[in-house]
Amino acid sequence: MSNNIYISLRADIFDALDATLLSEITADELLLQLSNSVDMLILKKELQVSSSRRLEIVNAMLAELKGYGPLQVLLDNQDVSDILINGPKNVFIEINGKMKKSVVSFVDEQQLLSIAKRIASNVGRRVDESNPLCDARMHDGSRVNIAVSPLAIDGTSISIRKFKKQKIKMDDLVGFGALTPQMAHFLSIACFCKCNIVISGGTGSGKTTLLNALSGYIQGTDRVITIEDAAELQLQKPHVVRLETRPANIEGTGQVTARDLVINSLRMRPDRVIIGECRGGEAFEMLQAMNTGHDGSMTTLHANTPRDAISRVESMVMMATANLPIEAIRRNIISAVDLIIQIKRLHDGSRKVINITEIYGLEGEQVIMEDVFQYKATSVGSENEVVGEFSSMGLNQRSIVFERASYFGLQDKLKALFE
Repeated sequence: MSNNIYISLRADIFDALDATLLSEITADELLLQLSNSVDMLILKKELQVSSSRRLEIVNAMLAELKGYGPLQVLLDNQDVSDILINGPKNVFIEINGKMKKSVVSFVDEQQLLSIAKRIASNVGRRVDESNPLCDARMHDGSRVNIAVSPLAIDGTSISIRKFKKQKIKMDDLVGFGALTPQMAHFLSIACFCKCNIVISGGTGSGKTTLLNALSGYIQGTDRVITIEDAAELQLQKPHVVRLETRPANIEGTGQVTARDLVINSLRMRPDRVIIGECRGGEAFEMLQAMNTGHDGSMTTLHANTPRDAISRVESMVMMATANLPIEAIRRNIISAVDLIIQIKRLHDGSRKVINITEIYGLEGEQVIMEDVFQYKATSVGSENEVVGEFSSMGLNQRSIVFERASYFGLQDKLKALFE
């Protein structure tokens, strides 16, 4: 709401406000004061403003003083999954996987910066010229990243990945067309039988959503420890310990990294360790956990293909221990990781499980991998949607999933999937 009437009324009222009283009065009291002030100014300036428009102005001011201003309407919209703000006049939103420019805008850079600082302060962080970056989790679970001047050249940048309260299950993903019932059944058996799983994909491809859905097949007696930079996982199990990293404070001390938490988690008697996203040296500790009796551990990482995922893990392990030979790293990976699930967001906004790949061993310097399932796009439909098909490659006789299913008495169910 950036028209001249609103800007004029906002400037007069905000200049007259006593900032120290804002924290002492309730939202209802402030709403009454704002309503009276707006009425008085409209009469004084002899403005032609409808009652509905007057109500919009009052609510917008209240949202800015007690909430997040123009941003609040986007936070309240359940259809919006991502909010990307590139300065006060460029606000983009993602709905159903598609990005578009929002009609919402901010009055000026000062208003946007003020809201950015409020978001940071509400989660115990600070953002200003001396500390221009902030990555945090909002109270509703949404993940927010803020960049301000001098790093953000064209105005304050805010990126929000909204937290969805509803728990999406594997059946929902099948309904969305992300994978087939056969693939979902295969993954449910693999998760129940404690296969170590890596979910690979790009930003916004649905890695965390798939990880949440897979968690529904973890045995209820398993003690699960989750480790995240910003707690997003909603594991559907009773015995879960959630750990979250902590950045350094203003003095540069007190940082707790993901690697620190993984090391500590192994002292907490976990059955499974789930790392929300591997980005660095914690990958080395993750492999150690998978190789030392914590079967059924899972993580996500950024990569474009299953083979790229292997290379990514290699690179992250090298960040932790530069002295370990590449062959030893690869042997660690193939003995630790059983399945790689590759997920991708297509250009029409849909998410698809592109590959479900098993890792079998090492031949020379090459990691031996085979797809169990894959998806291939074949054409583009009349409404620009991607048309493709899922196919099953069958189960190799050396399959680790089959071996584990046999241990749990599920080999017949697994065989039936491929008959």
